[in-house]
Amino acid sequence: MVKNKLKKSQKSCSIKDVLDIIGGKWAMPIIYNLSKGKLRFKEIERTIEGINTRMLVKELKNLEANGIITRKVFATVPPAVEYALTPKGLKLMPSIKLLHQWGQEFAA
Repeated sequence: MVKNKLKKSQKSCSIKDVLDIIGGKWAMPIIYNLSKGKLRFKEIERTIEGINTRMLVKELKNLEANGIITRKVFATVPPAVEYALTPKGLKLMPSIKLLHQWGQEFAA
């Protein structure tokens, strides 16, 4: 009997796991902006009002480590870096768009 409860609670942790990946304050705006196509670091930084460079780097590393975005470095001087959503990241878009709509309706 206890084993069934453990299995159910372990399954319910999937929401916590999702929030660990995309629950950062800046993760969803980054994903949303990348849904429009590939962007370079400075382009992302300019499109997200209020984010600082340090937080952007941290969120991008987290999203890359979790397979949500890809990072491509170009051998130029200075080095250029381009970010894009992976197929895994693109699958988040319907949910993020629904949250965006909900926010416009109820949080505004």
